[in-house]
Amino acid sequence: MSILREIILNKRKEIDFLKKNRPISEIEKSQYFNREVISLKKSLIEKSGIISEFKRKSPSKPNINLDAEVITITRGYELSNSSGISILTDSKYFGGSNEDITSVRGEINIPILRKDFILDEYQVIESKSLGADVILLIAASLSKEDVMNLSRFAKSFDLQVILEIHSEDELSYLCDSIDVVGVNNRNLKKFETDINNSINIAGMIPSSLLKISESGISTSKEILRLKEHGYDGFLIGENFMKKEDPVFACNDFIKKLC
Repeated sequence: MSILREIILNKRKEIDFLKKNRPISEIEKSQYFNREVISLKKSLIEKSGIISEFKRKSPSKPNINLDAEVITITRGYELSNSSGISILTDSKYFGGSNEDITSVRGEINIPILRKDFILDEYQVIESKSLGADVILLIAASLSKEDVMNLSRFAKSFDLQVILEIHSEDELSYLCDSIDVVGVNNRNLKKFETDINNSINIAGMIPSSLLKISESGISTSKEILRLKEHGYDGFLIGENFMKKEDPVFACNDFIKKLC
């Protein structure tokens, strides 16, 4: 069984449990449910274009930064001129939690991407209740119909939507309710990264959509190369989080882009 398949099966079990134990009527009472979202699309253009990611581990790296403190790091990311913050909320495979978003929502004023394996409308409503501004839909884990339905449902809550793709074939998942296309440079089967994946797909993405490159980016030279191919944003996580001081690493990286 592939790791992606394993994650999806586990996530469906989590969703079923939550539906039975925390009904939608309860999560809609969150203090953040009716807040106005912050536009990631606008922030990508006006700021550095860097989406700085907070994650403690991943299936391929079980100990990136297990003791990382989310408020300190995300505040530092914002002060470093990040365009947005990506927060992993999957617990089993990425060491995250929903509380990682709720604990920082009142502390930062830039867009928060809830990064998880979104499979169900329940999670969309949950994302809104946590204070997220953006959700990620992963083409490899969904059908085309799922992407269309979930993205349209998200728009009904004013959430912005990133469609994550890994190959040219997945461009067929695009629909009118997608705000941003994210090209993941990580092979989900081998977990190897290569930014040429973004470069090879760049010209096939409609010019009307913002596009971001995800994973495997570690130098300003790579950013400049990706910009030449029309990328507006760059999601960087492990390159910052694996450092002793993720905030310093983020700040130093962004300064070199100026």
